[in-house]
Amino acid sequence: MNKQHSHIDKVGWQFDNTYTKLPDSMFSKLGPTPVKAPKVVIFNHALSKEMRLDFSNTSNEDLALTFSGNLLPKGSNTIAQAYAGHQFGHFTMLGDGRAIVVGEHISKNNKRFDIQFKGSGKTPYSRNGDGRAALGPMLREYIISEAMHNLGIPTTRSLAVVKTGETVMRETPLQGAVLTRVASSHIRVGTFQFTIISKDKNDLKTFFDYTIERHYPHIKNSKNPAIELLKIVTEKQILLITDWMRVGFIHGVMNTDNMTISGETIDYGPCAFMDAYDPETVFSSIDHHGRYAYFNQPSIARWNLERFAESLIPLIDDNKDKAIEMATEVINTFAEKYKKSWFEMMHKKLGLLGDNSKDEYLIIDLLSWMHQNKADYTNTFCFLMNENIQENKIYQNQGFVSWKQQWQERLKLHNNSQEKSLKLMRSVNPLVIARNHKVEEVLKEANNGDLNPFNDFLKVLEKPYEKQTKTSNYQFPVLSEKKYQTFCGT
Repeated sequence: MNKQHSHIDKVGWQFDNTYTKLPDSMFSKLGPTPVKAPKVVIFNHALSKEMRLDFSNTSNEDLALTFSGNLLPKGSNTIAQAYAGHQFGHFTMLGDGRAIVVGEHISKNNKRFDIQFKGSGKTPYSRNGDGRAALGPMLREYIISEAMHNLGIPTTRSLAVVKTGETVMRETPLQGAVLTRVASSHIRVGTFQFTIISKDKNDLKTFFDYTIERHYPHIKNSKNPAIELLKIVTEKQILLITDWMRVGFIHGVMNTDNMTISGETIDYGPCAFMDAYDPETVFSSIDHHGRYAYFNQPSIARWNLERFAESLIPLIDDNKDKAIEMATEVINTFAEKYKKSWFEMMHKKLGLLGDNSKDEYLIIDLLSWMHQNKADYTNTFCFLMNENIQENKIYQNQGFVSWKQQWQERLKLHNNSQEKSLKLMRSVNPLVIARNHKVEEVLKEANNGDLNPFNDFLKVLEKPYEKQTKTSNYQFPVLSEKKYQTFCGT
């Protein structure tokens, strides 16, 4: 039985649970399954301060009870959300199979946050799952979501990881854990897909109005709010995917239930960062055909947006053909807008100010060289920023030397200075990313009870664009012939 805190005002929880006022079909009311022996593994003090929560007088024991779900905050109203989605292109009914939204917390600056437990037990949407999560994948989501946040990329955040004191059975017995995820909401393209097939035809309109009120109230009085929402979500996804491409991030499972209406990165399952530049890079063990490969991410985003547009058709216009025409017009802007966004991003990565007709060739030539020579994506830009990269022999290659001369000539145009270019490059090119082998190393130690390597890594990832004492420890890819694989553990 989950109990509620009584001394909650000291912490500052302020719940206003609007999602529970939606039609009953959209969620199930239930609490997290209590756990045996909760113990805090890591707590995000910086994030709790941003949310205007004060845990300074909360004991570790109470923290563990709270973030395991054994002792719920006063005012919480726990639910599992229902949604649908295209998974690897196939439509299916889904929902929070091992997640519980605790409630919507309003911070003092009036920001609304969904607080969600992952690994908190079975729900009506668990299918054959046990509703639980293992420590490794929860810590993995913690470290990568925080790395993404510090890279300046919109993302859900991680507030806490608590061990449950219970065993989770996968291929082998693993330590159980609960992650607390923070998001501006958990409204997905897949949630709209769920409402469109509801028995109650009013559910779509009700949910649409709710989404507008929650995220984009400025468009509710516009001429066609449904078209405006499609435009906004398209723009946000273009910016998000551009950011992913900028840092070599591969989400790995871009199903429609993993695309948020807010434009935040969500669900860190088989995601990873690319080392050697290869547009066809895939890490996910279940992505056998490369559907979600690095270079496919923009086209998949567009595909997902098409599914979103289909959900909005009844709200765009009573005339279905006219509605389809209007939605298609918005979707057809994607390619040109994404291309523009991507080239602007690559200009910054190379410190190019102004425009030149040869810029496109300069950018493509560099990427082609990187691909052919298996050059490290992150470190190539570090080298161009005069960072001391140990593996710089590769940059003595004649092809690169020739390209670099052209690049340096281009930098001199438009009254540019080296200082201006370098400043621009340093604002978008991280010195350090959450490299896959380092993530695995620190997770292995954490699973064995040593959190020091995990915390050291987190510290460096807090300031990815700044040179720190330990930065060089995390800058280099692992030299291995073995293909790195990730799994849907989260």
